[in-house]
Amino acid sequence: MALSKTTQDHKEIRRWAEARGAKPCEVASTHKKGEPGILRFCFPDAPNRNDSSLQEISWEDFFEKFDESDLELVYQEKTADGEVSNFNKLVHPDNEEHSGKGKKKASKSNGTKSKSNGAKSKSSVAGREKAKKSRAA
Repeated sequence: MALSKTTQDHKEIRRWAEARGAKPCEVASTHKKGEPGILRFCFPDAPNRNDSSLQEISWEDFFEKFDESDLELVYQEKTADGEVSNFNKLVHPDNEEHSGKGKKKASKSNGTKSKSNGAKSKSSVAGREKAKKSRAA
């Protein structure tokens, strides 16, 4: 079974890509107002290597956009057969389905705990009080 890894480390990402001859690219015409375009890696033998919508960019530009978009790389070193793997996917770390960090979008914060901090919500306390009164009646 091939294991996937997850990283946001620029050196690790660049090492992985360059070991496979991959170049950092951006998909043309995917820029939204104030947001970077979609990032990809172009591999030398990939069928899409000559796709005119893929534009090679510098590593500096790639990582600037990577960080702006708060992405991480999910990748494999080797296939299940032990061959070098080109599998990769750029994902948002708050997407639990793809991220190795297991964060949920709703729980992403700036390192602070949620406001409730385990306290009971007003609605749940009110609901139990109402239930007690109806049982007492």
